[in-house]
Amino acid sequence: MTTGTPVKVLLVEDEVHARQGLAELIGDWGYRTETAQDGLEGYEKVIAWSPEIVITDLKMPRMDGMELLMKLADSEVSLAVIVLTAQGSVELAVDAMKLGAYDFLPKPVDAARLKTILMNATRQRETEAEREQTRKQMRQSRSLGALVGETERMREIFALIERIAGTNVSVLITGESGTGKELIARTLHELSDRKRKPFVAVNCAAIPETLMESELFGHEKGAFTGAMERRAGCFELAEGGTLLLDELGEMPIGIQAKLLRVLEERKLRRLGGSAEIAVDVRVLAATNRNPDAAVAAGQLRADLLYRLNVFHVQLPPLRERREDIPLMVEVMLAEMNARHGRRVAGMTGRALRRVMECEWRGNARELRNAMERAVILAPEDGRIDLEHLPPEMAKAESVTQADVGNAAVQLSVGTTVAEAERKLILKTLEAAGGNKTRAAQMLAVSLKTLHNKLKEYGRKEPEQPGEKEL
Repeated sequence: MTTGTPVKVLLVEDEVHARQGLAELIGDWGYRTETAQDGLEGYEKVIAWSPEIVITDLKMPRMDGMELLMKLADSEVSLAVIVLTAQGSVELAVDAMKLGAYDFLPKPVDAARLKTILMNATRQRETEAEREQTRKQMRQSRSLGALVGETERMREIFALIERIAGTNVSVLITGESGTGKELIARTLHELSDRKRKPFVAVNCAAIPETLMESELFGHEKGAFTGAMERRAGCFELAEGGTLLLDELGEMPIGIQAKLLRVLEERKLRRLGGSAEIAVDVRVLAATNRNPDAAVAAGQLRADLLYRLNVFHVQLPPLRERREDIPLMVEVMLAEMNARHGRRVAGMTGRALRRVMECEWRGNARELRNAMERAVILAPEDGRIDLEHLPPEMAKAESVTQADVGNAAVQLSVGTTVAEAERKLILKTLEAAGGNKTRAAQMLAVSLKTLHNKLKEYGRKEPEQPGEKEL
């Protein structure tokens, strides 16, 4: 059992000696216990005491265990219920499981078995609580670890990850290099019940073809020249956890057939071995190639793609979600300041404009490298300016810049300063695609000032993703 606040366990049992004996036994294991003599009292104590686990008998006066289960299900309280069943009551136990019971245990109670069930239920409760906390943080911060975003595309990806993280299905993650495919895989692992088991990532492009089978499935001593001892492969190293096959399209076609067999049978043979080894691993795959094109080119087996592509997470390149860049820069600056012991205050408007205008062919990875360089070069307590960015960025001129430059404001002689300002602000907002954060940066004014001006002009613009002042 984990350390910290003791887990609260409520015992609902009408037989006095059994109730007291179980309470003492479970208390000795480090749990905090409370008791009830029937389902009615048990339900009242659930509401008043909020236990994490309930252990209940089925046959009791006033309100039996099945009625208690139904009442708890209707009230939608979050807890694990363990049902105690008399000999010959397996059918009732099955009915209880259908009503949401976590597990059942025959009477007389096997202490070792009960302790194991309690430990498993406790771990599951902790995992669910951590998962909900992570989901809450994601909803509040619009972040997924180091991957952040407020655009519609990123919100859709976050929602999909929330839905599938707790399952064991395979997931195919695609996107250009540097978009964060491994980060998605790690997050799926961290949000799953497998999080306490290993996460193993294998870069298929970095392993020589002659060593690929051994790397994945292991080998026996003497299987090939240089095999001086038995060695476990990545599947065995990831037992109970998650295995990421990165750059799947680089895996030799012959190994793909063996991989498919392991995925379907959940068994493998080490290279040079004859015994089959059962494996329990969730497999995720990632590639920067178009998987359908790889199949058409004969580089990826269609049946393997179908097996891995139960769900598909496609990460957009950074240039297709520029509105997320201000938020990403904010998060990266905080991270880099902490890593390097710096106190860089932020970015100048022109530096951030340049960052948003770049194509970022290396995507988030390239942006992160640029931000780390800038944090190191920028003055303490100062702001990052153009000279702190990579030299090639100073020469960069994107389509966005050209478009903004062509968005000229037409003024006639005698136009008042106030009217000229109004036209300039509205034209800049139009050039920024309606994004007020970008427009404020182009105008070198605060976001609050821009909001006030638009309000003055009677313009109530809808909120756009990424509208957050640095």
